[in-house]
Amino acid sequence: MLYTPEQILIRDTAKDFARQRIAPHAARWERDGFDRRELLSEIGKLGLMGVCVPPEWDGAGADFVSYVLATEAIAEADSGICNMVNVHNSPVCAALCEYGTREQKERYLRPLARGEIFGAFLLTEPEAGSDAGALQARAVRVGGEYIIKGTKQFITSGRTADIAMILAVTEPEAGRKGISCFITPTKNPGYVVVREEDKLGHRNCDTCQIAFEDMKVPASDMLGEPGAGYRIALANLNSGRIGVAAQAVGVARAALDSAVRYSRERHTFGKPIIDHQAIGFKLAEMATQVEAAHQLTLHAAQMKDAGLPCLKEASMAKLNASEVAERVCSEAIQVHGGYGFLNDFPVEKFYRDARVFRLYEGTSEVQKLVIGREL
Repeated sequence: MLYTPEQILIRDTAKDFARQRIAPHAARWERDGFDRRELLSEIGKLGLMGVCVPPEWDGAGADFVSYVLATEAIAEADSGICNMVNVHNSPVCAALCEYGTREQKERYLRPLARGEIFGAFLLTEPEAGSDAGALQARAVRVGGEYIIKGTKQFITSGRTADIAMILAVTEPEAGRKGISCFITPTKNPGYVVVREEDKLGHRNCDTCQIAFEDMKVPASDMLGEPGAGYRIALANLNSGRIGVAAQAVGVARAALDSAVRYSRERHTFGKPIIDHQAIGFKLAEMATQVEAAHQLTLHAAQMKDAGLPCLKEASMAKLNASEVAERVCSEAIQVHGGYGFLNDFPVEKFYRDARVFRLYEGTSEVQKLVIGREL
């Protein structure tokens, strides 16, 4: 597709920032840590923490294709940081835009869009991942408050976030129609970070287990109507899957670029290894796969922008891009030979980071189920 001037501007803004401010430091940050909030604030000043939020709420007011292009650009530098940006944008900001009251938008959406505070999405539980209807967290109303009890697992930005978007059961007998959504500060008493997970990849984002120990949430912090939580979660499902596809494309492209650079520099038998057909063909296949995943992701994003149903397309993009990312990152290591196995070169990090794309926002197996049903 041909991009509009606005889409190009947002893509290039994200790419320039990522290359200058993130990429040179990402590997060191994994080892030594860094101030995540400071970095996210910088990203917010560029308008990338509220890409699709209307300007009236201090967002960039851009389309979803622009969001996808920005996602790819940031993921090329570090997909863990990109994941924090994505969760903040969608579902947190997206859900507030669609379901928030004016007071909630003033209190939460406006500073979120500016990148002054940060959001997390608390859906997954130790025994409830893709099956959102199996949630065990409970929210019981007592006067003007809800008391929330339960545990959430694999929460991106669980420690960093100021605002939590929480799915909890308010009417157990109503099944999925008894799940409600809350948008509330993490400083509320009872929000407890149990632990920050030690992960294979995405080490630059905090992935946490969160416990609600009689956490008190004002009734005014319910997002949407009682029982609307499952619908709110599903409404942002396509956005999340397209976002993960874009992350995967970004990482795959970074691995491809590294492999091309190395193959130009590395010489065997008197010439660069890129001139050997075995390597040249491998790179050609990798490049074709990355471009195909990119286009499939853009197609799903365009359909979303057009207001068209895109459940199948979002799942196809996510399935394809996540599988391509792992395959391309593995091949990039192969091109590097033994050096690809060392953390002196970036491809080992790309390989670690790529593995999770087949897991979150619905595993590859779940995507196949969705696509099959749509067929």
